Amino acid sequence: MKIQNYMEDVVQDELDELLTERDNVCKCTKCKLDMMVWALNRLPAKYVITDRGRLYTKLKEQEVQFKADVVKELTKAIDFVCKNPQH
Repeated sequence: MKIQNYMEDVVQDELDELLTERDNVCKCTKCKLDMMVWALNRLPAKYVITDRGRLYTKLKEQEVQFKADVVKELTKAIDFVCKNPQH
C-alpha cells in the first residue's frame, strides 16, 4: 500500500482545466508546479491508502464547496505565480 494525498490529483486536474481558459499565463512545468504547491499549501490534505478511501474522497470532491475552495486557491496561485515567476 502507498499513502497518497488525493488533493494533489484534484489540484493538478483542476489547474490543467483553469489554464486552458487563460492565454496570458506561463504554462511551463516550473510555473505549473509552483502553482500547485502554492495551492496545496493552503488546502487541506486528503490522504488515502485504499480504493475505498479514494472512492469516498472522490464523492466528497463532487460537493460544490469542495470544488469552490480548490478553484479559489488555484486562482490565487495562478495570479501569484504570474506576478512572481521563478524563471
